[in-house]
Amino acid sequence: MSRYNTPLDRDWKDILAQIAVAVVGIFVVVWFLPRDDRSIMHFEVNRPWPYGQLIAPYDFYVFKSEAQLQAERDSIRELYEPYYQVNPAVEVDQLRAFNNSCRQGTTALPYSYRVFFEKQLHEVYERGIIGTDDLQLLSKDDCNNIYIYSGTEATLRSVADLYTQKSAYEYLMAQADSSGLQRAMFQHLNINQFIQDNLDYDAEKSAAAWDELQSSLVTSSGMILAGQNIIERGAVVTRQDSVILRSFERAVREHSNFSRNNHTVLLGEIIYVAVIIICLIIFFDMFRRDYTSNLRSVLLLAVLILSFPLITSALVRHTLLSVYLVPYAMLPVFVRVFMDSRTAFFTHVCTILLCALSLRYPFEFIATQLMAGLAAIYTLRELSERSQLFRTVLFTTLVSLLVYLSIDLVHGRTFTGDNTVTVIDYAIYKHIIISGALLLFAYPLMYLLERLFGFTSNVTLVELSNVNRPLLRRLSEVAPGTFQHSMMVSNLAAEVANRIGAKAQLVRTGALYHDIGKIVNPEYFTENQLGGANPHSRLSNSESAAIILRHVTDGLEMADRYELPRIIREFICTHHGTGMAKFFYITEQNAHPDEKIDPAKFSYVGPNPHTTEQAILMMCDAVEASARSLKDYTEENIGQLVDNIIDTQVADGFFRQCPITFLDIQTTKDVLKDRLKTIYHTRVSYPTLDKNKEKH
Repeated sequence: MSRYNTPLDRDWKDILAQIAVAVVGIFVVVWFLPRDDRSIMHFEVNRPWPYGQLIAPYDFYVFKSEAQLQAERDSIRELYEPYYQVNPAVEVDQLRAFNNSCRQGTTALPYSYRVFFEKQLHEVYERGIIGTDDLQLLSKDDCNNIYIYSGTEATLRSVADLYTQKSAYEYLMAQADSSGLQRAMFQHLNINQFIQDNLDYDAEKSAAAWDELQSSLVTSSGMILAGQNIIERGAVVTRQDSVILRSFERAVREHSNFSRNNHTVLLGEIIYVAVIIICLIIFFDMFRRDYTSNLRSVLLLAVLILSFPLITSALVRHTLLSVYLVPYAMLPVFVRVFMDSRTAFFTHVCTILLCALSLRYPFEFIATQLMAGLAAIYTLRELSERSQLFRTVLFTTLVSLLVYLSIDLVHGRTFTGDNTVTVIDYAIYKHIIISGALLLFAYPLMYLLERLFGFTSNVTLVELSNVNRPLLRRLSEVAPGTFQHSMMVSNLAAEVANRIGAKAQLVRTGALYHDIGKIVNPEYFTENQLGGANPHSRLSNSESAAIILRHVTDGLEMADRYELPRIIREFICTHHGTGMAKFFYITEQNAHPDEKIDPAKFSYVGPNPHTTEQAILMMCDAVEASARSLKDYTEENIGQLVDNIIDTQVADGFFRQCPITFLDIQTTKDVLKDRLKTIYHTRVSYPTLDKNKEKH
């Protein structure tokens, strides 16, 4: 069992919660899977047929490919001639409006001009005035002719012969000029107001004409009879063979009612997704049970694991972009940074298998993405600097390119050639490079995940360990002795963590902040007293103990004020556990031997450490503080001090709730002894010169 898998008793509520998580995960993934028909047979053009001899079990039509049908649709579109209806009321209304305007005297126009205008305007309306939008649609559809009917009679007319309002106005002005009429009279008349569209699109008759053309389109190019040989085993699949094979697939679906909504297919999808999600739950139950007991961890894993299959399904369903543009390696990066490498690998494998369900040919995808995830996990053992992420992106992209290239070469594809089917598709490699670049966004997204789910990455821990941050700088100014003590404990704890395989950066940062509560009353702590009167001499033992104990609660309040992460606040409240201020407790007992002293007044509120890193800090803090009181820093004294302090902590039960082993504790002792002997080494005394010999 791993040190991270704290044994926990499970009840029926935990089991129901796991079942609920599994059901929700299965429902979400299956619901968003693409609903297009999936191929029954997998083959490639110009590659050998991978199955046995195929003989037609029944008659079926050989349907034309979509490209052929589209070409034929384009050709018949040129024959399409939509219908427009003349609206005679437009001409009548506009001529009446013109005559009314003249009779009312608002338009001073000679009689000859009026007759000319009425005649020309009648000719324009007779030819037809079409709207600009309709004309653009006809041009877009390459329609050269339309049918114009009035009543029951339809006339075929060229689109080029029709007028728009603008061209009709230009025609009238040109006719006025050729007839020797004064243009100013027409401009004063503002003839634009009497030119309106009089051709209306007839959707019903146009649709009937298009349906008639469509009905003439033949979708099949032949028929395969029952018993006819379709393809031999090992034969190279030609383009014509692929058309016949796809037609056979279509016939199989029609005969067996095979569809995406078929209950059998849906059942297969549910079983596939259920097996993967159940494997995930079993993995966490066996090796990482402490993650499943933490709601933040469950939510983070659920969001990460479900996001990528949903993104893949959306891309495939709507044919938006290539799936190789998605930086799937971002998932193991996040899980590795916030959790551990084993969890990162297993969740990545399961997520890629879920994503592959949306793809038609998932082998290349699975191989490429699995190796990319492994590369990301291997190169990103911890993320404390931006340069580490750049190295991970470079290595992950290179591995992805090499894996996909190897698959292309195995399939017999070449770097150059005239046959586009057998030549390497370089677009995929461009997509892989782009996805590698998108992996750089893991750095800013990590901060977002930290804020949403309450995690703390190594990047944040490194930033917090900067001694120039306001809180640490204040500690160094107000309580310099405590600051030096925290620095010493930080270095000792980090070295211990490295030796026993714990999180060194976490315990280093936690050690820097564990005593920040001493900023409130720095003079009451020995390391900050420069000599002179001891302020505790004016207080009772219980009052002095209360001040000492309060540095934990003061530290928590200060941590909240400076918005320190929860994981750092836990170091503050656990570095003394439920221990006692023994100096004042024993002094009080000696002063009042006949009274019963309440130990609660002299005890910290705790709790005791519940992680390996917190246990390391407790041991290093107590040893470093006590080492300052030694009179002689001999190897024997240092060793005895370390053993006595840590053995007492073990005997008091401070480490019962954390996953630390006896071997880890012994290793911690050895490291502390070696480091303290180095720190408090004795100097060699320099010999003095004999003055009597100096005279001679």
